[in-house]
Amino acid sequence: MSASVKDKVIEIIAEQAVLEVSDVRMDQSLEDLGIDSLGLVESIFAIEEAFDIEVPFNANEPQNSQFDISSVAAIVAAVESLVQEQTA
Repeated sequence: MSASVKDKVIEIIAEQAVLEVSDVRMDQSLEDLGIDSLGLVESIFAIEEAFDIEVPFNANEPQNSQFDISSVAAIVAAVESLVQEQTA
């Protein structure tokens, strides 16, 4: 896991949750952090812009998507995977 990807994703999530970066843990869900569906959409847009990637449209349906939003760690892993696909 790239530290820069992890750090940037956590920074984006913390901003959406109106928290300090240090308050965001990898095992937390967006719900744990107080991020609702609108916050999720805004987070996804910010992630797409920050990494110049496209998150699959059905990211809010984890059973139908490869982009897992179940936890901060899962989001970081999914973003890292998309970044790697883009550079491959």
